[in-house]
Amino acid sequence: MAKRVTRLGGLLAAYQRRDPAARSKLEIFLLYPGVHAVLYHRLAHWLYVHHRFFLARCVSQWNRFWTGIEIHPGAIIGHRLVIDHGMGIIIGETTEIGDDCLLYQGVTLGGTGKDKGKRHPTLGNNVLVGSGAKVLGPFTVGDNARIAAGAVVLGEVPPNATAVGVPAQVVRVAGKPVYYADDVDQIHMTDPMVEELAAMSRRMEELERELEDLRKAVCKTKEERTA
Repeated sequence: MAKRVTRLGGLLAAYQRRDPAARSKLEIFLLYPGVHAVLYHRLAHWLYVHHRFFLARCVSQWNRFWTGIEIHPGAIIGHRLVIDHGMGIIIGETTEIGDDCLLYQGVTLGGTGKDKGKRHPTLGNNVLVGSGAKVLGPFTVGDNARIAAGAVVLGEVPPNATAVGVPAQVVRVAGKPVYYADDVDQIHMTDPMVEELAAMSRRMEELERELEDLRKAVCKTKEERTA
């Protein structure tokens, strides 16, 4: 019992640390749907591993109705998971989530519909998944990784990296703190696709200038010959 109380205290403290709107642990415990979703899931998962599948689904469906967060009873969730707002989050059956992770509203940790057995992603420790991001498939998102808002991740994300775009591309992050989940900035991230398009645009401008210079040189040569 004391161990469970300690874990609950750690969860509430994680919310206080990451949510600037949080005023007290009592407020978080009573009013935050992310906390309720995790607590309901603990019960549903216990029933699931003890082969009480119908009761597990009942608790899971009540959890979905009450919080707007759908977590399959079979999903494995680590300690101090913070779900910010949380409406529309979907976590699949074979999903595994490490410790100290942070999920925003609209996140899907799902499958591609083609796999059997392990078909949902595994998140390491200290992973941040931004609003509306989709992580689809049986691969691993490494420790301290960040997935930008709106990204669609279809392949493995290395540790200490950021995934951006649709489909997501991985950008290695160097010299950053380990607890990336504490950095709630989801929008000021470099998009490699934008950089590539900008480079192509610059190259096209250079080619146009070279063609214009060549055209002028040809016209000048013709004029000299005519004269």
